[in-house]
Amino acid sequence: MFSTTLTSLRTLRKLLPAAGGAAALTLVLATSALAEDAPEMLTQQNANILWTLIAAILVMFMQAGFAMVECGFTRAKNAGNILMKNFVDFAAGSLIFFLIGFAFMFGTDAGGFIGLSGFGLSGVNATTDDGMWTLTFWFFQSVFAATAATIVSGGIAERTKFPAYILVSILVTGFIYPISGHWAWGGLNGNAGWLEGLGFADFAGSTVVHSVGGWVALAGAIILGPRTGKYAPDGTPKAIPGHNIPMAALGVLILWFGWFGFNAGSTTTADGTIGYIALNTSLAACAGTVAAMLTVWARFGKPEASMTMNGSLAGLVGITAGCYEVSPVGAIIIGLLSGVVVVLSIEFIDKKLKIDDPVGAVSVHGVCGVLGTVAVGLFASPDFGSISGLFYGGGFGQTMTQIIGAGAVFVWAFGMGYVAFSAVKLIMGLRVSREEEMKGLDICEHGSESYNGFQIYTVE
Repeated sequence: MFSTTLTSLRTLRKLLPAAGGAAALTLVLATSALAEDAPEMLTQQNANILWTLIAAILVMFMQAGFAMVECGFTRAKNAGNILMKNFVDFAAGSLIFFLIGFAFMFGTDAGGFIGLSGFGLSGVNATTDDGMWTLTFWFFQSVFAATAATIVSGGIAERTKFPAYILVSILVTGFIYPISGHWAWGGLNGNAGWLEGLGFADFAGSTVVHSVGGWVALAGAIILGPRTGKYAPDGTPKAIPGHNIPMAALGVLILWFGWFGFNAGSTTTADGTIGYIALNTSLAACAGTVAAMLTVWARFGKPEASMTMNGSLAGLVGITAGCYEVSPVGAIIIGLLSGVVVVLSIEFIDKKLKIDDPVGAVSVHGVCGVLGTVAVGLFASPDFGSISGLFYGGGFGQTMTQIIGAGAVFVWAFGMGYVAFSAVKLIMGLRVSREEEMKGLDICEHGSESYNGFQIYTVE
């Protein structure tokens, strides 16, 4: 085998420039020798661990993206408060997910509803192959849990007490998200939840992660009520522009970048599927961007920037459930639908329901999460994934399963979110005073300014 490789490399050497060819030949020969001397370095398990770790780091970087989006779409006087929430989501959320959340989500199954083992990663031996994998898998899942929590902060921005938010964030990461996550993903660790038993498919979390965050945000926005000055006495909504659209644009691009880890990393396997998952992810985001831009252009006469950016995120959320199951054409269709729907949903929630969602979190993550989940039942292609959707001869059964799964998670996440916000409101209060809201949460909640030396004017 080695002699055959050497002969081939000698042939290749003739085709390369002298200096560069020698270096390339030396490198390949050295690599080949190492591969024969230390085959354990090149095992599939090690490759899986490395890929999953890289993907987890990409998803962790999405926290920066969420922070920039939420800061940019809200007012300067609350920028520091937004940043603090994103730090707490990841820091406190990871700790509570370590202590109880991971066990609820992936522990030994109890009737398909909840896991009940592995609290604090007890029983994991880091010197074994299984132990090393479990620790890597925990890290990957912890950044997903933080994502679900940080979605909530955007929907209730600019009027929530910081201590109250910390408590809600902990409840989301340690309890609300892991339990519904177990229903759909518990089988990733050998313990299938009840939705998995029905055949529910949500590859990377359109419903499991994004809709959960979106529906909890909806519950919080309803209980908190709108920001002061958001609606006129006759109920007419008034725009409260974000203070830094370039910052928001940077955040969207960071999220787009990190989403390749979010979706392709959900294979937790270093194989050829990660390429087409990344392809589907990007195509859907592109389609969502274009569709949202054209929709807002047609409705309001201008290709407005913030709504276009939400279209990018809508396409990403929409494809997250089916990124493994659909063809590239299916990904484009899902992205286009998501881009149109997010514009209409934001307008409907703002104008008709009179619910104040400063960054469009409910529409982007909740509504488009459901759209993407149901779309798997329509567009899943047997040439790519493991199931056949309605448009590929699979019948209506898978679509019904997707609807049941998305509906069950809505009832759970919105219901428990409503209970959580109501309980926190009763225990410690949920909303800052009107005076504090006018001054800004940076000064009143944290005692500092994000833009020191600048005078922040607020018109209400």
